[in-house]
Amino acid sequence: MSSELVVERRTPLPASPDEVFAWHARPGALERLVPPWQSLRVLERTGGIAEGSRVRLRIHAGPVWTTWTAEHREVEPGVGFSDFQVEGPFDRWFHRHSFEPASGGGCILHDRIVCELPLGIRLGRSCLARELERLLAYRHAVTAQDLSMHARTAGRPKLRIAITGSSGLIGSMLVPALTTGGHKVIRMVRRAPGPGEIRWDPDGGGVDPQALRGIDAVVHLAGENIAGARWTEARKRLLLSSRTTGTRLLAEALAKTSEGPRALVSASAIGIYGSRGDEVLVESSPPGRGFLSEVSTAWEAATGPASAAGLRVAMIRTGLVLTPAGGLLERVLLPFRLGLGGRLGDGSQWMSWISADDMVGVYHHALTDEAVRGPVNAVTPAPVRNTEFTAALGKALHRPTPMAVPKAALRIAVGEMADEAILASTRVAPEALTRTGYPFRYTNLDIALAHLLGKKASG
Repeated sequence: MSSELVVERRTPLPASPDEVFAWHARPGALERLVPPWQSLRVLERTGGIAEGSRVRLRIHAGPVWTTWTAEHREVEPGVGFSDFQVEGPFDRWFHRHSFEPASGGGCILHDRIVCELPLGIRLGRSCLARELERLLAYRHAVTAQDLSMHARTAGRPKLRIAITGSSGLIGSMLVPALTTGGHKVIRMVRRAPGPGEIRWDPDGGGVDPQALRGIDAVVHLAGENIAGARWTEARKRLLLSSRTTGTRLLAEALAKTSEGPRALVSASAIGIYGSRGDEVLVESSPPGRGFLSEVSTAWEAATGPASAAGLRVAMIRTGLVLTPAGGLLERVLLPFRLGLGGRLGDGSQWMSWISADDMVGVYHHALTDEAVRGPVNAVTPAPVRNTEFTAALGKALHRPTPMAVPKAALRIAVGEMADEAILASTRVAPEALTRTGYPFRYTNLDIALAHLLGKKASG
């Protein structure tokens, strides 16, 4: 048996070869194509998709990190390009990306990887083949979905969008999703700004309104991590101030900006509803009780100066965002993989979830659809109980889920956060998204988990 390995995948795309090539050539394409289960860091880039341009990566493979340098060759705009390994773990690596015209319109994305294992090693060949197949399946799904997302706004002017919290979990996904669609992203940073950045101080200084001139919209994602530490009184004050002070200062600056943004898309949370058992909650439902409800209510109220000044304001009430790159799913993956996963409490609480891909899609929808304003529940139409979520994740990982974490143990471990965040039952419906025609990518939990984890969905 040869040590050479060949893996291919072909997928129809809803775009022309020229459009698909342009998507790959824009900033952020690599970041959009990295699976959330893979650890990868870009160390250096030279050029985009141009003959001889290079990208140097640091990749976590098993227990070790390895450096990988690839060079783009055989670049043919509207046709395809190839990646050749210059430095890396293989004796040879060749990856051809082809964009072939389809007879009924659009094109066929054809990826072909040819690699040779070092020293002619054959052991692990089948494992590598499976890993490359799941990699290509993920990349093709994201490419097709993102191109469909951008096609819905084809013909409209591209936007200049300023973003706070751009390096956070949602921001790091949203920025490349916007730039690959041709939009210009300006990061709002606390440090000294570099090219394409704006300085802002969410703790008291705010932002110079003149710095926002020429910007079409602002996405506000900044805020302390709710689950980052136990809720002491000092921590709760920090969580509240990190959301209200920065939001108010930003909204006030937007209200004073001439020739500036006409839309503010600000993060919020479904925690505003509190724990409500089996009650179906929509955007018009009143706030609930508890700390998270108080924080979210004040958070949304802080956008008031922007809406009073006539800006279109959308408040994205975020549900449980599913991605192995962060949040709850990342935290529970290890015990579930070890066969130690199980329900939380009695497991009857409702979990209103949304895939990371749809979270990106919701923000794009809020930025580009003038009908989106006010509170927006960012959840799928198919919430599940904790017992259902536990079973689905166990099935995706092919592991039993025999355990159960008692409520008392959770309260001892994380205190007040247990009842308000982990054990809270919040059954939320995305009424505003449904009304404005948002097309969800994933509404089936099994299929969403399979995509996010690189698994085959059952059935």
